[in-house]
Amino acid sequence: MLIQISQARILLLASLFGALTACTSVSLDTPVVKTPVVVPASTVSSATSKWAQLYKPVSFSALPGWRQDQLTELWPAFMASCSAIKNKPEWKEPCAIAKDLDAKDNQALLDFFEAFFTPHQVLNADGGNEGLITGYYEPLLRGARQRGGAFQTPLYRTPPDLLTIDLSSVYPDLKHMRLRGRLVGNKVVPYASRADMLPAVVGKELVWVDDAIDAFFLQIQGSGRVYLSDSNETIRLAYADQNGHPYKSIGRYLVDKGELKLEQASAQGIKEWLSNNPARQDELLNANPSVVFFKEEKIINPAIGPKGALGVPLTGQRSIAIDPQYLPLGVPVFLSTTQPNSSVSLQRLMMAQDTGGAIRGAVRADFFWGFGNLAGESAGRMKQKGALWVLLPKSPG
Repeated sequence: MLIQISQARILLLASLFGALTACTSVSLDTPVVKTPVVVPASTVSSATSKWAQLYKPVSFSALPGWRQDQLTELWPAFMASCSAIKNKPEWKEPCAIAKDLDAKDNQALLDFFEAFFTPHQVLNADGGNEGLITGYYEPLLRGARQRGGAFQTPLYRTPPDLLTIDLSSVYPDLKHMRLRGRLVGNKVVPYASRADMLPAVVGKELVWVDDAIDAFFLQIQGSGRVYLSDSNETIRLAYADQNGHPYKSIGRYLVDKGELKLEQASAQGIKEWLSNNPARQDELLNANPSVVFFKEEKIINPAIGPKGALGVPLTGQRSIAIDPQYLPLGVPVFLSTTQPNSSVSLQRLMMAQDTGGAIRGAVRADFFWGFGNLAGESAGRMKQKGALWVLLPKSPG
């Protein structure tokens, strides 16, 4: 259906075609958007009052494992956030003081947070405090700049006809949302889905890789590294854009088809199913109409992670992706969950530095495990229940 360009119709198009935020991470679960619950929040500063209805102020003693956390491991990620948000009024004082702290003194860092921040438990619409915690990572693929031999699967740059409309200037409530499509005459139509993508992206190949499944999961992770055999270099492919179609979980698709049990629908379980059913590869991958486009970045320091939605590098096991409709980007968030496929506690302070197309809801986070195969093993198996506490700067005075 063709849609005329007008404010009302563009808004309708946004709701119909699932405009997504710019993101660098996607989990295996279908997103669920929930309505905030109203709770008292008298200690929330005026600068963060837009989120006050989500939060219940508590003391630091309510954070399980708070005093056992090694905040020295968090500090580089915290300072990275400060580099992005230090000019916001409520962050000027804590970020300025943080610069002079001893980054190796764990007690000093604990005292800093307790002096300048108030923790708030994040609640769901029904008042519950538990949600889904998944994981993601930065993978390494093998590829080449030219198609040939084993390198037959392309990864694409953003097509020039992809139209992105920012609606926030007209509808402030739609901040963080983007409408994507293409122009046909003076009308906006949805962009091609995964199944229909090929004609739109011929000639837009960035690199060719040797595994279609790895290429698909790279799009789910949102960024990754590619070793180019023809030039003997490793590059980073960073998230550039997305085709505007909502992410749909291929794990859920297999569960709904009766092909896998819910507990088997991990990245590893999906890959195993595909190895046993190679003829159904296109069917499965096309069940997710969303396609991510990339841009190439040089890797200056291999120890530094990819940039998240905040615009700063992610830190392995200290950065999370959140839904910016419910949590502000850049803030510290205390996480209480368990290790992947385990009952062993995982309780630590994280930094909300990324977003994701499937990260929807208040008590919802995607845990960044870092780079490489070991990180991928943990990320692929992580589907835990957890709770979140956001730490907000205290009001001056």
